[in-house]
Amino acid sequence: MNKRVKWAAYNDLAWTELIVSSPEEYREETELYCKIMINHSKTKPKTVLHLGCGAGINDYTFKKHFKVTGVDISNEMLKIARELNPEVKYINGDMREIKLRTRFDAVTIPDSIGYMTNLKDLSKAINTAYLHLNNGGILLIVAHIRDNFRENNFVYTGKKKDINITIFENNYITNKTTYEATLVYLIRRKKQLDIYTDKHTIGLFSLTSWNRILKENGFSIKKINSENTYERFMLRDGDYPQVMFICRKIM
Repeated sequence: MNKRVKWAAYNDLAWTELIVSSPEEYREETELYCKIMINHSKTKPKTVLHLGCGAGINDYTFKKHFKVTGVDISNEMLKIARELNPEVKYINGDMREIKLRTRFDAVTIPDSIGYMTNLKDLSKAINTAYLHLNNGGILLIVAHIRDNFRENNFVYTGKKKDINITIFENNYITNKTTYEATLVYLIRRKKQLDIYTDKHTIGLFSLTSWNRILKENGFSIKKINSENTYERFMLRDGDYPQVMFICRKIM
């Protein structure tokens, strides 16, 4: 699959990812994901499929515990991931439709499930996870829930040699099932400033919808609330609750 994704963040601006987001900065939360998958599995998981893996920042920690396969729709992001994690197998593909010939002990979607902007696509992505799991395997999803989502502003910064990057993000609820994440990039190279904007439409579904779709696709469900994942990036006081769905494939 050689689709060119429409968002600049995952195409022409993908190179900024590791400047503003280091694997070490995300190590603590990724270790938590590893712990959850291990503790909720009947046997210790050895293989993990990471859907929507992006630049491989989580994989940098995942690979210390599991044999990892990463899937992402952005070739630009996968180029970065392969350089960062040469031990990991990366595949260009869409989580709604990719079909591999392998099953895994666990599947995780810790970041990118929001790009499923309608319930039909969300169900397709969850079905992909189901089809790629061993019986009794664990699916870990981290998601925003419509019931308690808040509009917030964030700032991300990074520096490398003569490059300085600041990214502002504004979240704005557009309707009952989506919100807009608008990014403004300020990139200074040798003191020359370039400004870019990038608008993403993100899915936002009720807890009732999540529970229904996960059950319809053959999973039992546990939930853990997560409140502080992005607190360090938030401007002023804010509230950014997420839910970790810990799902077991029903045999």
